[in-house]
Amino acid sequence: MSNSAPLGGRTLVGFDLETTGVDPFDARIVTASLCTIGEPDRNWLADPGIEIPAGSTAVHGITTEHARAHGRAASEVIDEVACSLSDTWQNGDVVVIYNAAYDLRVVTEELARHGLPPIVIGPVLDPLVIWRNAERYRKGKKTLAEAVLRFGVELTAPHESAADATAAILVTEGLAELVPWRTWTPEEAAQLQQSWNREWADNFAAFLKGKGGD
Repeated sequence: MSNSAPLGGRTLVGFDLETTGVDPFDARIVTASLCTIGEPDRNWLADPGIEIPAGSTAVHGITTEHARAHGRAASEVIDEVACSLSDTWQNGDVVVIYNAAYDLRVVTEELARHGLPPIVIGPVLDPLVIWRNAERYRKGKKTLAEAVLRFGVELTAPHESAADATAAILVTEGLAELVPWRTWTPEEAAQLQQSWNREWADNFAAFLKGKGGD
């Protein structure tokens, strides 16, 4: 498939991580999933090599003991995840990630941590960034839990990576009613989402400054 082919003719592949924390520079992967509607999910469980904080376990339900007993070595998992992502992009598919900046940073840091080569990022759709721009004046948070309610998507198991990855695809499909992302080329998708994310970050920083949050 041509690199300039519109996204609407490409397969959407959802990607999601559950990790040890909210800081993407320090977080370790606990679970990872790549999901395509109508096809078997690809799931990984890693032993992150560190204690999983209780707060993180409260979110995704995976304890340190479970990860150590049933998870694979973190280096093996991140290597396979990176190869699977690369294969997905080489196939001409689009990877859908809710809050892509976080997940892709975690992947980048984990690869470096284990002495593995970085991956070349291909076409990505981030429904968080797209929705935040499309309905910027809509009240409330823009979490995945709120997104599934807004677009009538069933989230079968919140904070379970396969369920979240699948929900991200369905939310993205719902967003086509508001934003013509199917007509975008990969280059247009990257430029628009980067611009919208910068604009949101600038506005949020200004909001915090106005509230005395700096």
